Amino acid sequence: MKIFDSIVKSGIISLFFLFPFCQIQGQELKCNVTLNSSQVQGTNKQIFGTLEDAISDFMNNRIWTNNVYEVYERIECNFLFTIKTYDPSTNSFTGTLQVQSRRPVYGSSYNTVMFNYMDNNIQFTYVEFDPLEFSETSYISNLTSILAFYADIILGLDYDSYSDEGGTPYFNKADKIVNNAQSAGDAEWKAFGSRGRNNRYWLINDILSSDYESLRHFIYSYHRLGLDVMDQSVDRGRLVIREDLADLQKFYDNKPDPFIHFFQVILDAKSDEIVQVFSEAPPADKTRVYSIMTKIDPANQNKYEQLKQ
Repeated sequence: MKIFDSIVKSGIISLFFLFPFCQIQGQELKCNVTLNSSQVQGTNKQIFGTLEDAISDFMNNRIWTNNVYEVYERIECNFLFTIKTYDPSTNSFTGTLQVQSRRPVYGSSYNTVMFNYMDNNIQFTYVEFDPLEFSETSYISNLTSILAFYADIILGLDYDSYSDEGGTPYFNKADKIVNNAQSAGDAEWKAFGSRGRNNRYWLINDILSSDYESLRHFIYSYHRLGLDVMDQSVDRGRLVIREDLADLQKFYDNKPDPFIHFFQVILDAKSDEIVQVFSEAPPADKTRVYSIMTKIDPANQNKYEQLKQ
């Protein structure tokens, strides 16, 4: 199977993959922060470097949970900011934020994408060299609220992939950030935001909704019972994933709302990998998966065409 053809087996079983909640030294995130300011003209570029460093320090040096990690066990993630406007008179920034996170697959050197999300409408203020402050109990700034929100989403998805609904404490924290930000001017925190139901409010609302509970079961089964067993049996892991995809089709057929935002977020993270997992499957499995995925994920249909080859 192509997804594992290039994987170098480590030969060392890390207890972290089996028990990610162990109490050891360190922070949780290994976050690579990139700030692209090429669209902003005629201003002092130093502030963008200072801001990038401040965000990196905030993400990587803050302790986000009660379960701390060794450096090599940190969750890998990327935050790519594209700044579209900067007004030095008001210290205000607008732009987009691409957030990605990964987690290792047990018994291999392969990392699976957990989250691949584009926030198309970010806005915040930042005064150069001012500390980035955040509180879980109150709204302080839009920038740190955005950063903490996505940190908790990343943590929640990671924990969900090791334990069924294990990420609930972190999703609850993300939900509290949304509630605290209701007084802010940023529409992305609100039910009737600028992007309809494709915003931060609806992302966490869907994740915590009982109507979407089966999607969180999917995250656990797909990763822990599917990908994580492939080092021992590719066929067994693939079978689990095939059944998981069938469950996704049932969810799609009974979708609780026409937007199913969180559902599409999952598919955007997993579409390429699903093609790879089944690229060398028996023809009947490839046909079945192609039928499922082209129905539930038409936005990525071109990717699934590879399963017909």
